[in-house]
Amino acid sequence: MDILNNLAVGFGTAVTLQNLMYCLIGCLVGTLIGVLPGIGPVATIAMLLPLTFKLPPEAALIMLAGIYYGAAYGGSTTAILVNLPGESSAVVTALDGYKMAQKGRAGAALSIAAVGSFFAGTVGTLLIVMFAKPLTEMAQKFGPSEYCSLMALGLVAAVVLASGSVIKAIAMVFLGLLIGLVGTDVNTGAQRFTFNIPELSDGIDFAPIAMGLFGIAEIIANLEKRASRKVEQTVITSLWPTREEVRQAWPAVLRGTGIGSILGVLPGGGPTLSAFSAYTLEKKMSKRPQDFGTGVVQGVAAPESANNAASQTSFIPMLTLGIPSNAVMALMVGAMIIQGIQPGPEVMTKKPELFWGMIASMWIGNLMLVIINLPLIGIWVKLLRVPYRFLYPSILLFCCIGAYSLQNSTFHVMTVAIFGVIGYIFLKLGCEGAPFLLGLVLGPQMEEYFRRAMLLSRGDATVFVTRPLSAGLLAVTAILLILMALPALRKKREEAFQEDN
Repeated sequence: MDILNNLAVGFGTAVTLQNLMYCLIGCLVGTLIGVLPGIGPVATIAMLLPLTFKLPPEAALIMLAGIYYGAAYGGSTTAILVNLPGESSAVVTALDGYKMAQKGRAGAALSIAAVGSFFAGTVGTLLIVMFAKPLTEMAQKFGPSEYCSLMALGLVAAVVLASGSVIKAIAMVFLGLLIGLVGTDVNTGAQRFTFNIPELSDGIDFAPIAMGLFGIAEIIANLEKRASRKVEQTVITSLWPTREEVRQAWPAVLRGTGIGSILGVLPGGGPTLSAFSAYTLEKKMSKRPQDFGTGVVQGVAAPESANNAASQTSFIPMLTLGIPSNAVMALMVGAMIIQGIQPGPEVMTKKPELFWGMIASMWIGNLMLVIINLPLIGIWVKLLRVPYRFLYPSILLFCCIGAYSLQNSTFHVMTVAIFGVIGYIFLKLGCEGAPFLLGLVLGPQMEEYFRRAMLLSRGDATVFVTRPLSAGLLAVTAILLILMALPALRKKREEAFQEDN
């Protein structure tokens, strides 16, 4: 009964004219950046963070969430029609989706992708509803020591599941932690790493760092690519799949939804890893694995369901515990902090309209994506003909205006430029930005809870191992560290991520 009351509160918030408008804007922008190669949801959300300063918290977070799951949906359209996946998670969809289009089954592929995405998104939203309250009730039993241990687990898990070198991922986490220390110590009032620069006394704002690290760096990296985009739109004769295609697709949709729902919760999981894993599972379970890559419907249904389910369930740890599971969720946490909201279990009790309004908006947003996208397929494909030389200067100008508008300060514009160069260096060195961002977001909170735990225990560090919940979280952290050090597991991990890439 409580769930129904909470959902009533959520839909009451989500269906207001203002929030419906921002949900629609988020879905449209998400679809757009999902269609256009080279601009992902991380870069887009990072660039749009300054706009959220002037919006109500509910509208801001509903719009940003719509961008995230809208991008997972939009990438499949051009992947199927013109073999140009705009989003990394749609790369797997292109393997069989484009082959189906070449066989004249483009409409069926798009319909199955749309229905599978909607089903997976609905299941993911229901899982959030089911697990939100139990997890929040458990988290309300947490004290400072438990929160500190939980954040340590989040940082270690981010390293384990980050693609590429483990050493580089650890270095990125520590670098993020160090950047998070810049500013004034709240307990002593001492200046830390400010180098007598007055603008650094309050720390480095989250938004300029995110805009530079993901937005500007991605632009610079894409300008190096000289690949031509030959867009030959496939003619769509019918959107209806055959009965046989439906029969083959629905088990793949169910399995993809299950995999995406699980991997979305894990740190570093997300849509891309979920889509790859679902495709691999379908190929292994098939009686004719050699047919994959030639245009089988399971190769579209499974990854599309998985990436949309993962997009939804990745909100579970962020909304209930305040722990981001990937770079986009770290940006969402940053957006909540910008709005003066402390992420974590208190959001449900102190801001129920925000919490349940976001959840309700996810279902509405998934329905919007189905309704608005299929009729607009031709427009999305035509957008691919926009040359990058027109697209990127516009994005750069938007970033500079957004950074300046934060506090009407050129210092923020300089910060965006500096971190744009740093982000580009990270890309060249093969270092992921996500562990850095997680360290930046979780570091200051982890320090605060550590100090609070030490003050309450009168300096007794054993408080972290004598409290059962804290000890359990640290034990899981230790197990992950041991597993990460095992050579066989590390080799398997690197092979998996090489295949994923």
